[in-house]
Amino acid sequence: MKIAFLFAGQGAQKIGMGADLYRDFPRAREIYDSIDLDFDVKKLCFEGPAELLNDTAFAQSCIVATSLATANILKEAGIKPDYVAGLSLGEYSALAFAEAMTAGDACRIARRRGRIMADALPAGTSKMVAVMAMDEEKILEACQAVQAKGMCSVANYNAPGQIVITGENRAVDRAVELLKAEGLRRAIPLNVSGRFHSPLLENASCKLADVLSEYNICQPEIPVVYNVTGSESGMPVPQLLTQQIKSSVRFMQSVEYMLAQGVDTFIEIGPGNTLAGFVRRIDRNVTVSTAENTQSVQKILEVLK
Repeated sequence: MKIAFLFAGQGAQKIGMGADLYRDFPRAREIYDSIDLDFDVKKLCFEGPAELLNDTAFAQSCIVATSLATANILKEAGIKPDYVAGLSLGEYSALAFAEAMTAGDACRIARRRGRIMADALPAGTSKMVAVMAMDEEKILEACQAVQAKGMCSVANYNAPGQIVITGENRAVDRAVELLKAEGLRRAIPLNVSGRFHSPLLENASCKLADVLSEYNICQPEIPVVYNVTGSESGMPVPQLLTQQIKSSVRFMQSVEYMLAQGVDTFIEIGPGNTLAGFVRRIDRNVTVSTAENTQSVQKILEVLK
């Protein structure tokens, strides 16, 4: 058996996440209690309010804290992954779990990354849309065809039949129109504040590079499969993270890479089950679990210990 931990990204946050883990597992309490930010992470995770928890500037550090609390319960019980990966923000959780940075530093970086991303997105000027059941080449052609109206590119390769495009409103809207003319039946606007993972975040990536330079970030102790490459990489971690904020997230390719390395068991770490759903669409023959609360964690422990 080869195991991969997949760490949740932004959008998975919900009020109450981690509360029962904090109550039931000393290791989770240790992780949460060690996080020292300019707001009460536990209170926001456990009690909300939703408006603040859903704010990019706050959500990112809350998800990292919850994910690391969850993963370390499994680690303490003897469940150790052969690979780790994360969707966008989840890559920070993966790297902290793999000891490339401390849990505290991961949450501090995520807090500052969230602020940078929030400030980089003028309200109402950009969007992200999930394009369902459409040929990848046609999506890329549509993005290229609308450049005269503004920037439009692929933000996420999530799973077969689900690619997210991002960019300026007029360009994204026109790309969707072109794809509908090619037979697209379903396009889902995402409830995010804008153009994440696009070249429009070039300035944000420079600011993030400055932030990352302040922290001690080393090569991970567990193999990490990166969003930018869809595979392992020998590049310095800060360089990969700086590129990630403005590049396509190759989650589908990352899962395919781990499958090729013999991974047959995937555990989604953190709130929600989005990544588990993506993995099932990529390969229905692998074992997929979610670890987000006491019940699901105990079930994994019973099966894998």
